[in-house]
Amino acid sequence: MAFSRARKPYDGVVLAVPVTVPYQRYSIESAHWWMGRALRALSEGAGISHRDFDGFSVSSFTMGPDSAIALTQHFGLSPRWIDHVPMGGAAGIVSIRRAARAVQAGDADIVACVAADTNQVDTFRKTLANFSRFAQDASYPYGAGGPNASFALIARHYMDCYGATREDFGKLCVAQRDNALKNPHALMKKPLTLEQYMVARPIAEPFHLFDCVMPCAGGEAFLVMREDTAKSLGLPFVRLLSAIERHNAFPDDPVQVRGGWVVDRDELYGMAGVTSDDMDFVQTYDDYAVISMVQFEDLGFCGKGEGPDFVRQHTFTIDGTFPHNTSGGQLSVGQAGAAGGHLGITEAMRQLLDAAGGTQVKDAKLGLVSGFGMINYDRGLASAAAILARAS
Repeated sequence: MAFSRARKPYDGVVLAVPVTVPYQRYSIESAHWWMGRALRALSEGAGISHRDFDGFSVSSFTMGPDSAIALTQHFGLSPRWIDHVPMGGAAGIVSIRRAARAVQAGDADIVACVAADTNQVDTFRKTLANFSRFAQDASYPYGAGGPNASFALIARHYMDCYGATREDFGKLCVAQRDNALKNPHALMKKPLTLEQYMVARPIAEPFHLFDCVMPCAGGEAFLVMREDTAKSLGLPFVRLLSAIERHNAFPDDPVQVRGGWVVDRDELYGMAGVTSDDMDFVQTYDDYAVISMVQFEDLGFCGKGEGPDFVRQHTFTIDGTFPHNTSGGQLSVGQAGAAGGHLGITEAMRQLLDAAGGTQVKDAKLGLVSGFGMINYDRGLASAAAILARAS
């Protein structure tokens, strides 16, 4: 059944205080330690006590057995609104949407949105083992070994359908590494050439080493509030113009070649009163370059199947024709678990606050951030996107 009622816009909702807790390849600390550092940075950045956060939204793969409610006691919070968003790479934008509605309704004044994960020696193995019942019952018993194998299946199918090549994926990876070299938080510190990308050791055909994100420990966070609250605190902010999410889109597709962005992108741009051509930069969720290419198509920057040509026609560095993943993205900054779904948001906020330092895109006024998460054998279930704008 279809309903025509338009969703309420996000008028008056803003984001402030982007926080990145610098990543580490491995950490002996718990996820809670990383979240605590993020909360302290939010408090210091806002100039208020963390006890003044009356909303709390959290995403993490490694905070078990705790959930968001347990963390309130752990961190000395007493919020009147709380959310736990277990949606991986889509969690950041989903948390924005929910927090935005909470502050619009008056259920909370200041929502701290935090994502963090640790990466101990066996963290990745434990996360895979407990990722989902689907994975335990329908993937692992048949030899599927986690995200590299699943995304390799998606990438090969996409290549067969639309003519993408490894060189196309490599162009995105090389551009992101170039961006990352200007980001002091990025874990990847060495330049990457296309030749190095092509000859790197194979992981899961067609993927080689530099196609795959590197798990690490770290945290990302930001605050959601009303514009009048930000002004009363004297905080610089960015405006939330629109946001969408869609889950388990196109379940009849044999192997995923599109995500839920397609269903709702007209609303994404319509609510914001802009078009895809108006974006000054784009931050896609980039656990693998093929997923960024799918997002270029599904978010309307080119047609379905035109992703390879789009990549060949553009440059993706900070000063390129299509500034993309200006921080370096997960492929060169690192993937701090669920924080990977917040990385594009904090980078977009810095761009629009003119606070991105070496990664700053000149005259950036509008940006799009997209999220993607919760991979099963042949598809990711969650997709989301948001458009953010400079305040003035």
